[in-house]
Amino acid sequence: MPNAPTFDPDGDPVQDLLNLLDLERIEVNLFRGVSPDDGMKRVFGGQVIAQALVAAYRTVEGRLCHSLHAYFIRPGDPSVPILYEVDRSRDGKSFATRRVVAIQHGEQIFNCSASFQIPETGFTHQSTMPEVKSPDDLLSEDELRAMAKDKVPKELAKQFTRPRPIELKPVDPRAMVSPKPSAPIKHLWMRARGRVGDDQTLHQCLLAYASDMGILDTATKPHGVNWFTGGVQMASLDHAMWFHEPVNMEEWLLYSMDSPSASGARGFNRGEVYTRDGRLIASVAQEGLIRPREPKPSA
Repeated sequence: MPNAPTFDPDGDPVQDLLNLLDLERIEVNLFRGVSPDDGMKRVFGGQVIAQALVAAYRTVEGRLCHSLHAYFIRPGDPSVPILYEVDRSRDGKSFATRRVVAIQHGEQIFNCSASFQIPETGFTHQSTMPEVKSPDDLLSEDELRAMAKDKVPKELAKQFTRPRPIELKPVDPRAMVSPKPSAPIKHLWMRARGRVGDDQTLHQCLLAYASDMGILDTATKPHGVNWFTGGVQMASLDHAMWFHEPVNMEEWLLYSMDSPSASGARGFNRGEVYTRDGRLIASVAQEGLIRPREPKPSA
């Protein structure tokens, strides 16, 4: 069994993530992935999305992903490998479709469908990028976490301060502990912490990984809770992405998110990803569980 990679504080976190996405092929349409040894109790949803997209790409030639639609079925166990089984649903002249099922302990934990297209030209239009502060004028999430680390429970300290392969700069950061209610809108700059290379498929997979960062939290903002407060149970339920333009994760990208609805213990969230010069390169939609629960008493 492959050893689980560790995100080394003194190493290259981007290379660690790229190694994580380099799945082992164990049959023609069957791949194996592992999770990092980073103290997490369950597998990060963005990791499963990205690894599933890698598995699908290993069965596709000459096409780029333009959309994927996924469901999270069970929590992933980071202590054991994940098997990714790819069904080659269709190979057409312009489009190819793949279905990927992720399996642990003999059960599905995740499945997704992805569509791939030969590059074409056609009509173009897009929405306008929001006017927000430049990433050059903002504190990084690492700096914000360092300022808040003494308020975090000791059992979460390692997870809270561990190095991450994606650098984040929130435009309007809210308190990480005991946040106040605010509008369900969020803007977040993000980029890879190092060199990714020229392979567009890897840039898409890294964006898929990053697209699960913070989007569900948007639906909790009006209610003054987050996963640190203990007043809410949170889990991603489904996730969809559309890739509109080429992705460069080495450059700053603006992730603009909103949550138009919360009901039935679920929060619905939307996201748009822009380059610094205003090109809309991807769109995201996600629904997640945001079930109210009694906060844990303070120690």
